[in-house]
Amino acid sequence: MAIPVSELQKLNPSARIELFVLELVEGLHYATGNPSNVPTIYRFHSGTNMNTNANIIWQGNTYQRFPITFEGAEFTGRGQVPRPVLTVANLGGISRSGSVITVTDLMIIVNLTTPHNDLADCKLTRITTLASELDAANFPSNNNPFGTPSSNELPQEIFFIDRKTTESRDIVQFELVGALDQANKKLPARQVTRKDFAGVGTFINT
Repeated sequence: MAIPVSELQKLNPSARIELFVLELVEGLHYATGNPSNVPTIYRFHSGTNMNTNANIIWQGNTYQRFPITFEGAEFTGRGQVPRPVLTVANLGGISRSGSVITVTDLMIIVNLTTPHNDLADCKLTRITTLASELDAANFPSNNNPFGTPSSNELPQEIFFIDRKTTESRDIVQFELVGALDQANKKLPARQVTRKDFAGVGTFINT
């Protein structure tokens, strides 16, 4: 479905478009080998800068319109690493195997593999691009009126879901961490001793 002409007329070629990619982790969010054929990648856009209910196609991938807000990714200058907040509508709208489910439904599916996970450690990529960079398939007659998309991309931001902070019938809210914070989480949270590794604390004389 192409973006309606009435909305194209209001679209500036330099308008910023926000796209999001949510990736599940094998063995954590779905069983190894994915025997249940759980969709593992979800692509969506908020429509904020385009006010369109249509899907957006960017670099050959389709991004579904889904009501979300993304806040708090900016550095404050106080030395604190930002912990953005992702708020999503908890309404039917996530496409899964031809059906439409809510965010709560998706968490229930994930929790079958890892109880109480609630999508923690999912990778979220935030992509900012311009209307002029959208695929021709978004426009009537497969013709981008702003010209041919270039290969130039704005830097992509990568975050991980740290925890679910709010869940209601209307919304689900998640606190995110950056890639560096996520890497630090995976370091040992306790002191490594000889009980763990026999070579710790010993020296080899040559």
